Amino acid sequence: MNDMTALEPRTLLRLLTCGSVDDGKSTLIGRLLFDTDNIPDDQRASLERDSRKFGTDGANIDYALLVDGLEAEREQGITIDVAYRFMATPRRKFIIADTPGHEQYTRNMATGASTAQLAILLVDASQGLLTQTRRHAFIADLLGIRHVVLAVNKIDLIGHDQARFDAIAHDFATLAARFHFHTITTIPVSARHGDNVVHRSAAMPWYQGPTLLEHLETIEPATAQTGPFRFPVQWVSRPDADFRGYAGTVAGGAIHPGDAVIVAASGRTSTIARIVTADGDRSIANAGDAITLTLADELDISRGDILATPDSRPDVAAQFAADLVWMSTAPLLPGRPYIVRIGTASVSGVVSKIRHKVNVNNFDELAADQLTLNEVALVNLALAAPVAFDAYQDNRRTGAFILIDRVTNETVAAGMIRHALRRASNIHTQALTIDRTAREARNGHRPAILWFTGLSGSGKSTIANLLETRLHLLGAHTYLLDGDNIRHGLNRDLGFTDADRVENIRRVGEVAKLFADAGMIVLVSFISPFRAERQMARELVEPGLFHEVFVDTPIDICRQRDPKGLYRKADAGQIRNFTGIDSPYEPPEAPEFHLQTATSTADDLAEGLIAALRVRLGFPI
Repeated sequence: MNDMTALEPRTLLRLLTCGSVDDGKSTLIGRLLFDTDNIPDDQRASLERDSRKFGTDGANIDYALLVDGLEAEREQGITIDVAYRFMATPRRKFIIADTPGHEQYTRNMATGASTAQLAILLVDASQGLLTQTRRHAFIADLLGIRHVVLAVNKIDLIGHDQARFDAIAHDFATLAARFHFHTITTIPVSARHGDNVVHRSAAMPWYQGPTLLEHLETIEPATAQTGPFRFPVQWVSRPDADFRGYAGTVAGGAIHPGDAVIVAASGRTSTIARIVTADGDRSIANAGDAITLTLADELDISRGDILATPDSRPDVAAQFAADLVWMSTAPLLPGRPYIVRIGTASVSGVVSKIRHKVNVNNFDELAADQLTLNEVALVNLALAAPVAFDAYQDNRRTGAFILIDRVTNETVAAGMIRHALRRASNIHTQALTIDRTAREARNGHRPAILWFTGLSGSGKSTIANLLETRLHLLGAHTYLLDGDNIRHGLNRDLGFTDADRVENIRRVGEVAKLFADAGMIVLVSFISPFRAERQMARELVEPGLFHEVFVDTPIDICRQRDPKGLYRKADAGQIRNFTGIDSPYEPPEAPEFHLQTATSTADDLAEGLIAALRVRLGFPI
């Protein structure tokens, strides 16, 4: 390798190691770091001490400890997080991700793969291809990795048997035929002893291919620089009245001053005036460069917009199909609202349909109404507003997104866009002559949604019915949507699973929105156990129209009342997914109205609501 001409500047390769548990991923990375002199002297001494304390190779150095930095990992001898390491040789720089092998950490593997250009997939020579080998190959392909090294590790344990090596290579080639890998390089290695990792092994004269390091130094994966220009705007820079720039990182292609650009969402065009950096203006910006662009014209551009060249405009749509890796212990429920973050844009959205989930062990496509931790699926998403994007296979930066839970702020999924849905461009909003303001004037009062929530037997329907009766006598235009009644018609096809409950509330929220648009006071009486769905219903209408009414009744009192005998049946196991028994209820945290039925009668609470509505909503009643 000393006779190789150094590249100036040295290129960067992002790679990850993956495979099944105990296949030697951490040991391989440790050996790479050690044999390329990428370890400081003090860390070498620490490695020797740690090897005696935590090592698994007797008195020898345990190279895995260079990567397994977490105490829990060292004690268990496994990797449970994504560990990143930097390495450099005269030819190239490397960022290496060591990902977990256990099935329950599939989401961590997906995290490591999301930015990798090459995957080193390890296989234990004595074990051959395992379930997790297939799983990680599938995810690597799904996340756009197109270059794979199949490192057949522990080759020393089978006596450096060429026939066994050839059989494993053949099995993987058969498996990989269904994927989209551009290159597959199979190398026999012993990470523990260093065979064919950095130095060529004398124990395998039958192998004439490159060492692992030789291959990593010479592979040239495609980069985003070869695609069309993409620039997601991260920040609008206005340090003074004379400067307006758009800051961000180039996500694809290259741009020069004078080049024409288009704002993907609006279609407005201009030309690049300057490319500004902390080191001064530049004549070109490439993929990966953090820059500020100024334009020849003043356009309405904000964070989340994408600048592109007019001849290669990205898709702009509010609905698309995508592959999704679910990363949360709470299940994915279609219809539940999440924050969808695509590049620098954030917008509310829902998974409108799970088209199928994938059994990543055998690649079967299975029907599903929800997803659980580490499951992978093809889904449809619907957003509250159109966004600009590319297919993930065309640009991994502008085609990737994450889902964020609106309540916990947890990142619950990672997604890769396949394509826009045709329905997104076929449906348009129809302008109407009569609007809500006109209907409100005819009714003589402002509209409102009064959303009653509480346990079964809490008194929701009783209070809502009393309130509607009083409002009707006072001349108000009202309608009561009751949970049981709606399930006889509109929602008769829904059961009581968490997924069906989400869809139940989504539909009712849309109906309540229509009644409010008609200028009416709509009373909604539903258990609606989940905060996320109640928040979704709130956000369907403008601020001030939605009023949450928490009918707060202890479950013991609800059991005593039990007007429909449901608690008795649930306790006997005759009803499943019953709220408060074997399905959760999430009480409101800041309702507009908090009704305590244990200390007040239904009549008194209804009268109190009438008085509050007069004051709070200004109803002339």
